[in-house]
Amino acid sequence: MSNIDPSQQSLSAILNKLGINSSEKSNLPKAKDQLGQEDFLKLMTTQLQNQDPFAPMENGEFIAQMAQFSTVTGITSMDESLKNVAAKLGETRIATAANMLGHSVLVPGKIARADDDGSVNGVIDLPSASTNVNVVFKSQNGEIIDTINLGNQSSGLVGFAWHGAPKDMIENDEPIFVEAYANSGKGMEGVSSSIFAEVLSSSAGDGDSGVMLDVRDYGTISANEVIKFRM
Repeated sequence: MSNIDPSQQSLSAILNKLGINSSEKSNLPKAKDQLGQEDFLKLMTTQLQNQDPFAPMENGEFIAQMAQFSTVTGITSMDESLKNVAAKLGETRIATAANMLGHSVLVPGKIARADDDGSVNGVIDLPSASTNVNVVFKSQNGEIIDTINLGNQSSGLVGFAWHGAPKDMIENDEPIFVEAYANSGKGMEGVSSSIFAEVLSSSAGDGDSGVMLDVRDYGTISANEVIKFRM
């Protein structure tokens, strides 16, 4: 014959409806000063058995206590879920960092290296519509190598591709400096540019910094600063 107190059976049924399974022990380690599910069940059973029969606990108060414990249990479970999500994000950052290695990213700057076919690719950022846009390419000693004209352009990002890098600069892998100018009604003025640069190494970083990239000629930058990724 079962020795289980009927009041405990009834309380267990109510706890189960609230999502508190008293028959299963939590997988989380419990400190001595923490109230677990079994402890809560025993405490509530004792409270019911020793209550004043002339002033019994109100149903609302009883349900409120159980709901409060259910909420705390849910928060603990949510904390574990968030830790699992954080671990998955860490794995994603590692995969992202590995995929960027050896490829090119578009970063704000003026220093470029010609591809094997002698091309330099990038974009310029026009704050307003311009009637005349020029991109100037210089050697590291300041000598002008070439200039391309992009004509009339609307405001925003404007892409460019130059294929005139000298053979010796390609073979020696020399840096090429890019300068962009636009006429928006006040004469030719300098505008900002972004260049495709090679990713030399990458790391997953932490939760705050995210994926970090070591970009040639630009040092360590956050992947969040990258405008575009190129295979």
